[in-house]
Amino acid sequence: MECVFGLVGNGFALVVADSSAHGDRVQFTEYIQKNVALYLFRNGIPLTTAATANFTRNELATALRKNPYSVNILLAGYDKETGPSLYCIDYIATFHKIEKGAFGYGTYFSLSMMDRHYHSGMSLEEAVDLVDKCILEIRTRWL
Repeated sequence: MECVFGLVGNGFALVVADSSAHGDRVQFTEYIQKNVALYLFRNGIPLTTAATANFTRNELATALRKNPYSVNILLAGYDKETGPSLYCIDYIATFHKIEKGAFGYGTYFSLSMMDRHYHSGMSLEEAVDLVDKCILEIRTRWL
């Protein structure tokens, strides 16, 4: 089963993923991680979540024209100035800031649970309960 979903709550962003890993995802994720670390090393300033998402989208767009990666990304982070954020970047480099989202085989099940139970400003306990409901729904439908 391949599924990743995430949401933004009151002071946090939460991303949940299954344990499967594939070549393009691992390779591209490591590439982004190393370049973000290199930026910090060279400039002494960490990238914000929005800047990291923009860099990631740009790299996917560049690769799309040469040797495309087959990756869909939910990128979450927390910045002191803006708080938590979640970005959705798909394999053709479209980019959106979202409050909840999902990719993979469990998308329809997890998004339907989030549509019903998610609300802006959720507490961490409410978010963990919602994540448990999503996982249970995916397991019920797929296993």
